[in-house]
Amino acid sequence: MKAWFDAGINLFNPRFSLDREQVLANAWHHGLSGMLLISSDIEESELQQAYALSDPRLYCTAGVHPHQADQVQADWICRLSSLLQHPSVVAVGECGLDFNRNFSTPQNQIQVFEAQLQLASEHNKAIYLHERDAFTTQYQMLQRYQGLAGVAHCFTGDKAQLKAYLDLGLYIGITGWLCDEKRGQSLREAVRYLPLDRLILETDAPFLLPKTLVPKPKSSRNEPAYLSEIAIQFASLTGYSLDDIAAYSRKNSQVLFQITADEYPL
Repeated sequence: MKAWFDAGINLFNPRFSLDREQVLANAWHHGLSGMLLISSDIEESELQQAYALSDPRLYCTAGVHPHQADQVQADWICRLSSLLQHPSVVAVGECGLDFNRNFSTPQNQIQVFEAQLQLASEHNKAIYLHERDAFTTQYQMLQRYQGLAGVAHCFTGDKAQLKAYLDLGLYIGITGWLCDEKRGQSLREAVRYLPLDRLILETDAPFLLPKTLVPKPKSSRNEPAYLSEIAIQFASLTGYSLDDIAAYSRKNSQVLFQITADEYPL
């Protein structure tokens, strides 16, 4: 059985509250050998850091989502810096800019993002990037931190944006958005230019259930167990084999998140 790494699950989303342990069991049964829990604020980061200690196959991010930038407390940088010293915390984020709904002001988003870029650099951690309707500003900020490792989480952009991120040295996170022929058309064209050695697979569960999945779960809830469906669609669009997609996406996650061979054997 192929070994997969899901580089993005929102495990403490309320849709997992009743059967969180079963969701993990389903994932292991379907060939996952590791996963990354995504955090959106300091409180969730602290919760997930503690939870990740329960299983060596679990890792997590720590950071502040742009939606939460208006709500940061005075001690948030100190608390985040402390979290980044734990070995189970392998990336800063989910961080970035979201000018689509502006749940937080653009000014606060930029300030909070800048602080997290600095922390990632200081602690030698990857950055776990969110971006929506803010590509130009985010790209300009990232240019000032060239050399910082990171992933464009849930990338939904076009070929030009893909190439710009690749030129910065970033990995590209591909989700079930790829399985949506209507909304994901630009992405489906762009992934043909994505080399295997920069591919990261992630479900973003419970969101973005792959529309190509058959049979579809009655709940319409996405799970890490469905990660291979994204790979199947990537294979059909690029011609890469599933074996190579599984191996490269897993290895890329190891390299990006500094997961050693002893912790996570190939």
